[in-house]
Amino acid sequence: MTETRPDDRLIVALDVPNAVAGLELAGKLGPEVGFYKIGLGMLTGGGLALANELKQEHGKRIFLDMKLFDIGATVEAAVRGLAQFDLDFLTVHGDPHVVRAAKEGAAGSATKILAVTILTSLDRGDLDDALIQDGPVEELVLERAARAFGAGADGVIASPQEAALIRGLPEADGRLIVTPGVR
Repeated sequence: MTETRPDDRLIVALDVPNAVAGLELAGKLGPEVGFYKIGLGMLTGGGLALANELKQEHGKRIFLDMKLFDIGATVEAAVRGLAQFDLDFLTVHGDPHVVRAAKEGAAGSATKILAVTILTSLDRGDLDDALIQDGPVEELVLERAARAFGAGADGVIASPQEAALIRGLPEADGRLIVTPGVR
């Protein structure tokens, strides 16, 4: 009998209230799923403990979706602390100073830094409210992706509609593009 290996291109979001529910869901999914995303919403519900247990005791890959944003020194320190959990992916906002700081904090670890260009739930009206420069959202996403790659991001988070456009950037060569699930 040959052992089947899960397809790591599929990352299951553990969008449940706490680590107990997350571990229960992972148990139900079993060996067919090898990669899990733990988001900010579960942080206070034991998310880091769950990440550690899934990684160390169950051999799963972990994507910690924190979307960190702060001054460089704070991001660097936070990423250095989180990288101790042997994470596979960690998200930060795609501002170049944030990406550079995150890469510094992840130095010496296997943690890949993924940049969020513009949150996929935002539209032009939301960007106007936040005083973000004028222009089509897709153009801003492309420019922010290029800048994040230039700052050292290992990849970006992009909507399925944006992924092909980003893949066309010269800076995207060899970089990861992760798309959120579509409900």
